[in-house]
Amino acid sequence: MKVAVIGCTHAGTAAIVQTAKRYPEAQITVYERNDNISFLSCGIALYVGGVVKDPQGLFYSSPNQLADLGVVTKMRHDVLDADTANKTLRVRNLETGEELEDTFDKLIITTGSWPVVPPFEGIDLDNIMLCKNYNHSNAIIEKAQDARRVVVIGAGYIGIELVEAFEENGKEVTLIDMSDQVMSKYLDAEFTAPVEETLRAKGVRLALGETVARFEGTDGRVSKVVTNQGEYETELVILCIGFKPSTELFRGQLDMLDNGAIVVDEYMRTSQPDVFAAGDCCAVQYNPTGQAAYIPLATNAVRMGTIAACNLVEPRIRSLGTQGTSGIKIYDHHIASTGLTEQAALAAGMNVKVSTITDSYRPEFMPTHEEVMLKVVCEADGERIVGAQLASKIDLTAAVNTLSLCIQNKMTMDGLAVVDFFFQPHFNKPWNFLNTVGLQTLARV
Repeated sequence: MKVAVIGCTHAGTAAIVQTAKRYPEAQITVYERNDNISFLSCGIALYVGGVVKDPQGLFYSSPNQLADLGVVTKMRHDVLDADTANKTLRVRNLETGEELEDTFDKLIITTGSWPVVPPFEGIDLDNIMLCKNYNHSNAIIEKAQDARRVVVIGAGYIGIELVEAFEENGKEVTLIDMSDQVMSKYLDAEFTAPVEETLRAKGVRLALGETVARFEGTDGRVSKVVTNQGEYETELVILCIGFKPSTELFRGQLDMLDNGAIVVDEYMRTSQPDVFAAGDCCAVQYNPTGQAAYIPLATNAVRMGTIAACNLVEPRIRSLGTQGTSGIKIYDHHIASTGLTEQAALAAGMNVKVSTITDSYRPEFMPTHEEVMLKVVCEADGERIVGAQLASKIDLTAAVNTLSLCIQNKMTMDGLAVVDFFFQPHFNKPWNFLNTVGLQTLARV
C-alpha cells in the first residue's frame, strides 16, 4: 500500500506516525514544502517573549524520527498538482527545481492553514510580519530587537499572547481589532473586560472597534498604521487576523465549505475514494450546533490525523466531533472556554439562556479561597448545554474539559447540577462550582 501525505505539522505528524505503526508494510512518502516539521506554533509567543529559551523544544518530531519508522520524508518539496481521481501527484523540489511524479493508493491531505492577509494598501512594506511557523517566529524576534513600538493586528489568542510578550520585553504595544472586545471569538464581554483592564494598566494601547485602512512607510519600512479612527506610529507590525485552509490544490475535486475547508465524514474520508484529510485544512463536526465548521486548533488536528490513519484500510474509529475547547493564560488571568459563547449562540439564531456564578472555588475557612467566574450557556428549551467559559486568578481551567464532555454527551443543566464530583477542602467545596452553576438554573425552575 502506497501512502502519500501532503503536509507535516500537527495532523500530518499524527497521521504519519499512526500509519507507520498500524501498517508496517505500507510505503509512506511525505511531502513538506518547509524546512522543518511538527512545529508547535502555539508556543511562538513563549519563544518571542524569551520564556522558551531553546526553540528545539517546540518540535516534537523530525525527518530522522520518521525515518526510524520507515517513512520517506521529502523536505522542501512542493506538491504542484494532485489528481485525486487518477491518484497521481506532481511535485517540485524547491532546492533544485527538479519536478517528479508519484502515485498513491491512499492520500492523506494535511496541508494545514495560512494566515489571512487582507489586501491593505502598503502591505508589502518591510517589517509587516506574519505569525504562523518557525521561520516567522525567528524573523519576529530578529525584527523586534530594533523596534521600540509594535502594533499587533488581531486580538485573538495569538495576538493577545504576543502583546503580553512584547510588553514584558519593554515594547510600546498597540493592539488593533475590528471587534469592540478582545478574544471575542472565545469569550463574552464580562470575561474579556478584566483582561482589557490589565492590558491598559500595563500600558498597552487598545484600539478596539477599529478597522485598518492602510500602512504607511519610510524608506520602504512600515512606520504607521492608519485605521478608520486613528493613526499609530510603529516600527513593527504583526498580523494575527486569522487563518484560512490551504486547499487550493483540491478545489473542484473535493467537497468543501465556502471558505475552502475540506468536508470530511466521521472517518476523515473526503468525497473522493481513498483520499483522507485532517487538521486545519478541514471542516470539523461542531457538536454545539451539529454543523460542520472551520475550527483550526492543534487539538482537533492531532485527533483528526490519528483517526485518518486508523481508517485507511477500513472504517474503524469515528470522530466524536469537537467543542472547540481552548484556554489561555494572560498575566494572572487563567481563562478557558468550550462551545458557544452567549453572543455566538444568539448570532446563530439560537434560543439560549445562561447561568453565571462567581464563587470561592474552595471553602472560605481555607487560608486562600480565590474566586472563580463560570458561565454556562444552554438551550432555553430542554437546557442542553452548548457552551461554557471560566476565569480565575489561579489555574482552574481543567474544569472546562469536563464541560466540554458535557456538551459532547448532550448533558443538560439539571444533570450537571447533581453529577458526582469528589470533595476535599484543598480542592473544592461539597458542591463543586460545576454543580453550583447547574443548581442555579435548577432553582429557577
